[in-house]
Amino acid sequence: MSVILITGGSRGIGASTATLCAQRGMGVVLTYNNNPAAAQAVVEQIQASGGKAVALKLDVAEVASFGAFTERLQRDLQNVWGVSHLDGVVNNAGYGLFNPMATVSEAQFDGLFNVHLKGPFFLTQTLLPLLADGASIVNITSATTRVATAGVAPYAAFKGGLEVLTRYMAKEFGERRIRANAVSPGAIRTELGGGLNSEFEALLCGQTALGRIGEPEDVGLVVTTLLSAESAWINAQTIEVAGGYMV
Repeated sequence: MSVILITGGSRGIGASTATLCAQRGMGVVLTYNNNPAAAQAVVEQIQASGGKAVALKLDVAEVASFGAFTERLQRDLQNVWGVSHLDGVVNNAGYGLFNPMATVSEAQFDGLFNVHLKGPFFLTQTLLPLLADGASIVNITSATTRVATAGVAPYAAFKGGLEVLTRYMAKEFGERRIRANAVSPGAIRTELGGGLNSEFEALLCGQTALGRIGEPEDVGLVVTTLLSAESAWINAQTIEVAGGYMV
């Protein structure tokens, strides 16, 4: 059985990806930071459908904690699935900040950097010995790297950095046949940044060719496909999942 690690798997895109991976017969390790109840609810949903999943606490901004996290992960991989490796990693954990550049503080800037770029870099580095040859890495980025949206400059900049990092992962890990791709969501109905009100949703629908807001499952389906063998020849790509946003 393939086992996948999904950071930020307690809600939104991460939770959707976790359940979809389980439906395809994958084992799922999902992480949470502040909401263990939500994470456990996802685990129980997967278990109720006959799958296997565990939830582990992880703050992706705390690089010093990655060693202890990996030790716990190794124990759970062995105890739950009887394996010693991961077949995929989804760097998904994140949060939004909607402030004009003129008002962003250094602490806010550093917080976004730690979660959206530094954390994925060093977590992936730490997990490399656990990744099976031929594994798949999927980094969740954002359509704001393509379309400038006022108020999200640091977030978008670090997501853009993660897209560049994705190509370097593909290059450097290629000798082990480890693939790395990025998925770039557009407007998705999640709690990121406080969610959507009806007026903002209507605006976004009008800017999207397919005329609606995306759902977490729209992104989760693409991520799940990239984790599977049917995407074995897709590598070093950024795939926008946005319904034709601002085309």
